[in-house]
Amino acid sequence: MKEELDHIQDIAEIRSMMERSSKFLSLSGWAGVLAGIYALAGAWLAYKVFHFNPDEIDYPFTKSDSLTSGLWNVILLAFMVLVMSLCTAIFLSNKKAVKSGEKLWNSTTRRVLMNMAIPLITGGLLILILISKGLNGLIAPCTLLFYGLAIFNLSKFTYEEVKTLGFIEIALGLFSAYFIEYGLLCWALGFGIIHILYGIYIHYKYER
Repeated sequence: MKEELDHIQDIAEIRSMMERSSKFLSLSGWAGVLAGIYALAGAWLAYKVFHFNPDEIDYPFTKSDSLTSGLWNVILLAFMVLVMSLCTAIFLSNKKAVKSGEKLWNSTTRRVLMNMAIPLITGGLLILILISKGLNGLIAPCTLLFYGLAIFNLSKFTYEEVKTLGFIEIALGLFSAYFIEYGLLCWALGFGIIHILYGIYIHYKYER
């Protein structure tokens, strides 16, 4: 009986080691919570301060093929939210990896970045094209869509729940692409509220 228990324990340990070597498990739940807070703050500033709330695809934020200061401010704000979210994720994930006695940068991390990079870069380039054509109402939907695709790719290398997060972001992107007037609201919901709820769930399920 004792030998059977030992074998079961050995198998469990081997499985855990294989999972750690093939899965990116340093993803921090608190990083998701903070990224959601940054996104909500960014959406509020975009709406209240820079008056960005497209209600049609060709939202008039460009004049004579040049970007207005308002759109520049929104782009800069979005970039700041992205940088803050990335820095927070790297810092907290590295802290979690060190605590677990692992390295944040490894072969699994490289695979994660490669799988996320293609949809994110493609989406970023498409958004620049849309801006150049004055199709600013599609900015929010496209960020949700391509981020959702990137997250779906990420789910192969980390927690299974990430796949659900990807589906939700894609669904919000499609909805906001049809109902342009709800684009900023869907963006705040997808990058803000959903991230916060997801982060809390991951923290309480895997990190406590």
